Amino acid sequence: MGQSANSSPGPSVGSLAAALLLAVMWGLSIPITKLGLLTLPPLTLTALRFLIAVPLMFVFVVGKQRLPRHALLRLAGLGILGIGIGQVAQTFGVAGTSASVGTTISAAIPAFVVVFAALRLRQPVSRLQAFGILAAFVGIALVAWGRGDAASAASQTSLGGAALVLLSALTIAFYYVWSVELSDRHGTAAVAAWSTLFGFLALLPWAIWEASHVPFTLSATGLASALYLGVMVTVAGLFLWLHLLRTVPARIAASIQYLQPIIGVAAAALMFGDDLGPLFLAGVALVLAGLTLTVTNRRKGEPRDSEPGSRQTQSRGPGTADS
Repeated sequence: MGQSANSSPGPSVGSLAAALLLAVMWGLSIPITKLGLLTLPPLTLTALRFLIAVPLMFVFVVGKQRLPRHALLRLAGLGILGIGIGQVAQTFGVAGTSASVGTTISAAIPAFVVVFAALRLRQPVSRLQAFGILAAFVGIALVAWGRGDAASAASQTSLGGAALVLLSALTIAFYYVWSVELSDRHGTAAVAAWSTLFGFLALLPWAIWEASHVPFTLSATGLASALYLGVMVTVAGLFLWLHLLRTVPARIAASIQYLQPIIGVAAAALMFGDDLGPLFLAGVALVLAGLTLTVTNRRKGEPRDSEPGSRQTQSRGPGTADS
């Protein structure tokens, strides 16, 4: 039988492999951040990450488009929000949580994207999606509550640290939704590069102050962590994700990314000996179930391009934890 005109070929093996690679790259981001924080203070690690990422991102935009002044002002606000608040809060939050807790809370970013897209972009939210968002919130509460007693400092979790990771997830989700509006006008690569630059510039004075007041050792582990976060998570991760959105149905690309928290939690358990108690595991299951309902649900007859896993609602930008 021939293939019908309305059917489309499935994703290639290469595309699926790229999606799995991205899930691993982003899934390791918070454990790697935790590793870097063992020798570097939070602002210094974050600044090194974006010091590495910014020049690489501008390779893709230099000489291609001149942005108007009003666009630069908006991109400055976007960068301060996404990096100056979102990424800084995430790094401080990871410093105050175990890597497994930080990974699980950050995994709720897609659910928050759906909420903000509904509020700002007027995209509808079904009852099933609303139930998924609620399940993700309950899962986050269980993860924070079931953090347990850890033997090592790297595996200890405070409620303040969990709150900062949650603030980061909310801020980064809004960053993604705002990025959609600006990317439609100025292009994704330009928005990502300029907002990252402005966010880095806003962060830099505080990082310099921290580096001059907080003693630290610029170790090979810290530098390697910053290099991984800057190159693999921020730059390569972004452009690999954009490639996937062009070559793989968004619902498939999004669903494969559910592996991120599983990879992150497994890596945290291996690297830091995080205690995965029953409440924690129940919370992880609820977060994953909630994300499944939130991101992949599609109403009958709704066009595929507007589903909550598409570019319009889940175009993940630089530094997803994701960033």
